[in-house]
Amino acid sequence: MAMAPSSSLPQVYPSPVVVAVWEWQDGLGTWHPYSAAVCTFIEQQFVQQKGQRFGMGSIPLGQADPSLAPYIIDLPSWTQFRQDTGTMRSVRRHLFSQNSAPGQGIVWEWLGDDGSWTAYEASVCDFLEQHVSRGTQLVDLAPLGYNYTVNYATHTQTNKTSSFCRSVRRQVGPPYPVTAIIAPPGHTGVACSCHQCLHGSGTGPVSGRYRHSMTNLPAYPVPQAPHRTAIIFGGHQTFAPYNKLSGARSAPRLNTTNPWGGAPPALSSQPLLRSSLSHLGPPLLPPAPATPSGASASFLSGPSHSLGSAPSTVPVLMPKPSRVQQALAEGAPRPEPEHVIRKYTEELKTAPDEDCIICMEKLSVASGYSDVADSETLGPMAVGRLTKCSHAFHLLCLLAMYCNGNKDGSLQCPSCKTIYGEKTGTQPRGKMEVFQFHVSLPGHEDCGTILIVYNIPHGIQGPEHPSPGKPFTARGFPRRCYLPDNAQGRKVLELLKVAWKRRLIFTVGTSSTTGETDTVVWNEIHHKTEMDRNLTGHGYPDPNYLQNVMAELAAQGVTEDCLQQQ
Repeated sequence: MAMAPSSSLPQVYPSPVVVAVWEWQDGLGTWHPYSAAVCTFIEQQFVQQKGQRFGMGSIPLGQADPSLAPYIIDLPSWTQFRQDTGTMRSVRRHLFSQNSAPGQGIVWEWLGDDGSWTAYEASVCDFLEQHVSRGTQLVDLAPLGYNYTVNYATHTQTNKTSSFCRSVRRQVGPPYPVTAIIAPPGHTGVACSCHQCLHGSGTGPVSGRYRHSMTNLPAYPVPQAPHRTAIIFGGHQTFAPYNKLSGARSAPRLNTTNPWGGAPPALSSQPLLRSSLSHLGPPLLPPAPATPSGASASFLSGPSHSLGSAPSTVPVLMPKPSRVQQALAEGAPRPEPEHVIRKYTEELKTAPDEDCIICMEKLSVASGYSDVADSETLGPMAVGRLTKCSHAFHLLCLLAMYCNGNKDGSLQCPSCKTIYGEKTGTQPRGKMEVFQFHVSLPGHEDCGTILIVYNIPHGIQGPEHPSPGKPFTARGFPRRCYLPDNAQGRKVLELLKVAWKRRLIFTVGTSSTTGETDTVVWNEIHHKTEMDRNLTGHGYPDPNYLQNVMAELAAQGVTEDCLQQQ
């Protein structure tokens, strides 16, 4: 039975303690409450993540109810994702007084055509209970926007237009979770639980703020005019334009891209070490005292904050930037494209009897890009061989490929993927934080765990992205990933830091799971997003993971040699 959507009635809460009900919205605009047990789990995760330094991420509903295993709540976008189909639904958090129907565990339901019972939205349940408790037998739902009456005596719902009746029932179960309102002293008013207000203060009413419906929230913040000046990225400026035409690679399945809500339960009693890498990094820090054994060296993003117990901040000297990064930071001009091609190739006097895999023409004939590539020094018949891998191409084809890429002075063989120079990517600005704690991963019981937290906000695409000037979304951030805290795990961590600084871990593209365009997706460097299980292939145990991810990093030009150069 489809019912008209309604708005929740404004309520005033004289007490700082209230009841929280989480609901999802179907395709017809009707809100459906999760069960009390599921709401309790969601609220616990929500409160825990709201208090964490790296902000709110995702909540896997399967941990509360196995039948909801395909679903994840993405808190930054207030959306429920179904991982196997990519369906997205709005979610909301509605607060009630403790003596309300949700506070007493009372749920009203109507009988569908298939014989299943469906709960009314929480505000309807509370409205019905208030009237029934006052002795009202016939309750009109018009004040809530519904064209129905509910007869308590006959336990029926009647459509006032068609007179069609359905059975209804009143169920009593576990109460919905109790939570606290955080508000300025003396303030009472309509509770607003939207993402925008929650980030501005606590989890409840805020004075002097425009009240709005959560269902009208945009998917991303109102775009700001993009800055045309250089932005600090780590210890150097951001890289200039990147590939516009090659297309961003799709992300893995959604359940690999969204972190599970909250830190592991054991974190609350475990000491943590923290460090961070940020695209908006601070100036160079002075050397610090020796850090505890196994602490990760990285950039310090700010003062120490608590996560679980009280993590120790690990201040260390910022790694020395590479020659390419130093040149960018100093504002040095980028190398001429023809110079880059000449640098990594050797021109052949006689063309081999084979095809150029870029333009698919014979090397003995003119380049297929002769009519679009502009060069004063490279002719259409010029053929060259890359110096390390010896693969041959039209030099003009290599020039066209380079100009269609990042133009950062690096070149990648389109045949064997050998990288010449330092490859960089198109990852948007954000922050990478590292935590260490004494809980073992399955398969690595002899050591602790490294937690990596990636956080990228919504933003505006740059010239290197698929749609320059257009907003992009960043679903499921912060994203939490795990490594064993042993020698090889720490080596992978250092390589991931290099990949992060080179903007290689994420990119902007189209999600292969949800079909959403202009969104942040993974970029072919797999991460373990599950700590205590491997149901999806993205958790532990996995004895081959560390070797596999090092191979994926090497394919992006990030090898152990990079660590020696820092």
